[in-house]
Amino acid sequence: MRPISMFAAALVLGSGLAAAAQQAAPPAAQEEEHAAAHPAAAPAGMAMCEKAPHHARVFFIAPKNGATVGQDVPVKFGVEGIAVAPSSDAKPGSGHHHLLIDAKELPPLDAPIPNDATHKHYGKGQTEDTIHLEPGTHTLQLDFADAKHLQFDPPIVSKKITIHVK
Repeated sequence: MRPISMFAAALVLGSGLAAAAQQAAPPAAQEEEHAAAHPAAAPAGMAMCEKAPHHARVFFIAPKNGATVGQDVPVKFGVEGIAVAPSSDAKPGSGHHHLLIDAKELPPLDAPIPNDATHKHYGKGQTEDTIHLEPGTHTLQLDFADAKHLQFDPPIVSKKITIHVK
């Protein structure tokens, strides 16, 4: 085996140390990417809970489960145990509503909630709206999320309700 020069040994050792340092302290861009892909923890002591008022929860004030309504449906969102705030004014322990219409399941925790016909965003801090639905049976569910539209972990969601549109 050939002996290696001091220069080659230093080069090998230096590149190994640089790689280890890069793994130990990711650059700011990697940290931001990591934070963007991971949901915020639900505020302390808060989780999905329908019956305990001391936990964060979201619920429908209107319409009621099983209601028969017209095509223009007034919806009112209730919230307890966590503050509603616009996305632009995000503070720890606050978030905003998303309305899931006929969604089969919750969006993934590691990605922002989509903004489409099934997932309506209320990033200005709104707590009510009038939505237009075609006649038929529909499901509605509230999904509370942070300023980046990421669900909390664990998710703060309402029970799914069913309405009948005439």
